[in-house]
Amino acid sequence: MTSPSSPGTTPVPRPPSRPAPRRRPPSSGFLFALPFLVLFAAFLLWPLAQGAWTSLTDTSLTGRGGNWVGLDNYAQALTDATMWQTLGNTVLFTVVSTVPLVVVALAMALLVHTGLPGQWVWRLAFFAPYLLPVGVVSLLFIWLYQPDLGLYNHLLAAVGVEGPGWLTDRSVALWSIVLTTVWWTAGFNFLLYLAALQSIPDHLYEAAALDGAGAWRRLWSVTLPQLRRITGVVTVLQVLASLKVFDQVYLLTKGGPDGSTRSVLEYVYDTGFTGYRLGYASAVSYVFFALVIGATLVQMAAFRRKES
Repeated sequence: MTSPSSPGTTPVPRPPSRPAPRRRPPSSGFLFALPFLVLFAAFLLWPLAQGAWTSLTDTSLTGRGGNWVGLDNYAQALTDATMWQTLGNTVLFTVVSTVPLVVVALAMALLVHTGLPGQWVWRLAFFAPYLLPVGVVSLLFIWLYQPDLGLYNHLLAAVGVEGPGWLTDRSVALWSIVLTTVWWTAGFNFLLYLAALQSIPDHLYEAAALDGAGAWRRLWSVTLPQLRRITGVVTVLQVLASLKVFDQVYLLTKGGPDGSTRSVLEYVYDTGFTGYRLGYASAVSYVFFALVIGATLVQMAAFRRKES
């Protein structure tokens, strides 16, 4: 037997050796995340901790106080009739605004997805209001809601109907804010629904068509079931956004008439920056924060149970 290196034999070439992969030090991932962690701690964790401490004191915006009062602010908040009234207004606004914001956004997405002519015009018209600042939207609707010169009352007068005080009537003011909010923010939910519709596989519609399903049957049996998850996401996001309502209420009615549209965040603002009671305002905000977290957990558990 001859060895591989003996004369008359062809040496077998060895594959080139690959360099060992360089291992990054364990701290490299932390260094990449460090800028985010610093900003997260500076702008979220520290304000949360500072606000929790403030809620346990009698701190005033004037610089006085700051003494430890423990849970007295929370006990007062739980027995504060005004706090519960504003919380009820906030919950009512959330309920009556979430449903149309979900349904209207879904209807707009379905209209665009069906292939209407001039789709870019429809997309622009549906989404453009969401890009407007809240100050512009509020000023626009203040003009529309004017009792004497407003467009809405002018149209109602043309058909012989006396228009209401859109922002001054206690029974109408909240619905006026809901109408403004739906016109302003439905475009965001519209985009979410449109993206979800475009991701539905075409073979599902083809199979339904082969089975003889018409347009309405395909909508109820294919489209809506495929949108169940995105509907849950849109609903959770909308509930959270509606619970935090402040800007349009403050600019349109400032909580009036007679506090019928005053939200809990406006009450926090008035207590802390008008009444100078930062400690008590912080306690009210943390009570509201706990209620929002609880409502979110209940809502997410309900959607998970429904999916299972």
